[in-house]
Amino acid sequence: MALLIVPAGLLTFMLLVGPMLWMGRISLNEYSVEQFMIEALTLQNYVKAIVDPYYLNVLAVTFGVALLCTALTLLLALPVAYALARTERSWKSLMVIVTLFPLLVGNVVRSAGWMAILGKGGLINYTLRLLDLPEVKMMYTTSAVVIGIVAVVLPYMILTLCSVIESVPRNLEEAAENLGARRLRTFVSVLWPLMRPGVAAGSVLVFVLCMNTYATAVLLGGPQFKMMAPAVYDQFVIANNWPFGAALAFILLAMTLLFTVAGSMLLARRYHRK
Repeated sequence: MALLIVPAGLLTFMLLVGPMLWMGRISLNEYSVEQFMIEALTLQNYVKAIVDPYYLNVLAVTFGVALLCTALTLLLALPVAYALARTERSWKSLMVIVTLFPLLVGNVVRSAGWMAILGKGGLINYTLRLLDLPEVKMMYTTSAVVIGIVAVVLPYMILTLCSVIESVPRNLEEAAENLGARRLRTFVSVLWPLMRPGVAAGSVLVFVLCMNTYATAVLLGGPQFKMMAPAVYDQFVIANNWPFGAALAFILLAMTLLFTVAGSMLLARRYHRK
């Protein structure tokens, strides 16, 4: 049986672990305009990323946007997932397909669609002009980025919560309602404790996707709005500073893993206690 794991382990190492180790080695090199990269073993790239106020602000914006998008996605996905999980109509499969359909379209295409809606000459401002109302600036703002990211990750949260709610027997809710509990009390006291592991799993998945978003932040946020993934791209492609770009990438990876593991452990501990 152990031999069956070897091919998959080698493939994982070559496609994931190997490139990460190589990028980690690059992050310890020094950058030179003339020589491109000088082989060394230094932590100056990490120190620069941690000390520089600009990159600290970029990291703070990334974390704040990811946390806000995760919370909004959870709030928006809960009623949809509940309705989808509890419906027994024949067109439930159609509802699932509609939920999955956005995943068939790339993030760039979806962001371009939001640009057509939120732009100065977009659908929203066009409607406001027809109503003789003042136009609003929505493009190249944090709000536009949040809207775009939530639209991208919402199907993942809906499908995750839907599968969890479906695993909770309906008769538990019916028993609570027969005992006089209203719908909100039934949800808080019966359904929510049972679906909390699924909420944690969906939130972790969405948080990771939000932390590493690129196309949505670039297209809807504009050049002035910076998150970590575009900042990493700028260092690799525009500044041609591979060591610093690799250091930023590892910092983003470390922050994502840190908050993901911490959140998962906290929720798991509270769940096991109860």
